[in-house]
Amino acid sequence: MNNQDCIFCRIASKDIQANLVEETEHSLAFWDISPRQPIHILVIPKRHHANILELTNNAPDELVDLMRLGTRIASDKSSGSFRLSFNTGAEAGQTVFHAHGHLTSRTPKDQLA
Repeated sequence: MNNQDCIFCRIASKDIQANLVEETEHSLAFWDISPRQPIHILVIPKRHHANILELTNNAPDELVDLMRLGTRIASDKSSGSFRLSFNTGAEAGQTVFHAHGHLTSRTPKDQLA
């Protein structure tokens, strides 16, 4: 179900290199190349799903895996304050049409005294 025209499919298949954080059987997490906060990690399903709605409806086990990976990374890397958000559709700000969550936080754990 991978789409070779999709940049996230190419990252998932390792055709394009990314700064990998962690991966599971179904999901992959990597640092955003244009971070908006000190922590800005993208969490994607390895298989192509156009958006979070499609992922939820067609592959609930992959959705759970993605959410577990994202929240585990958030717990490891942030102070506990974080956002995991999904844009669905161009009008909502989605620019890559492969489901992905933006894990962001202004309070990295390693910067706390």
